[in-house]
Amino acid sequence: MKSDKIIEIAVNALNDKKAMNISAIEVGELTVIAETFIIATATSSTHVRALADYVEEKLSESGYEPDHIEGKATGWILLDYCGVVIHIFTKDTREYYNLDRMWDDGEKIDLDNILTSAREE
Repeated sequence: MKSDKIIEIAVNALNDKKAMNISAIEVGELTVIAETFIIATATSSTHVRALADYVEEKLSESGYEPDHIEGKATGWILLDYCGVVIHIFTKDTREYYNLDRMWDDGEKIDLDNILTSAREE
């Protein structure tokens, strides 16, 4: 499935570049906006941009291009891959918007399996 591959690439790219507190939530049953949200924290605005650029690069290498990007000059960048929306925040911005709590009714995705399977390939 296309979404599964996007999630795997994005999560591993975020992890490779030292994103913190990476989470993924299935939200397709709750909204038409997306199937999955990936949420990650960066250490600074510069780190937010670096993470977003790296995720975009890695997904592009695999043939996936973003449908839309928001917030390139802020503490929150959103990368929309038509079904998978990647949110990269500074710590303060993530705490302020608290998407994890807002979408708490969604099913959490176990990222340990995604990170492990990518390392084994």
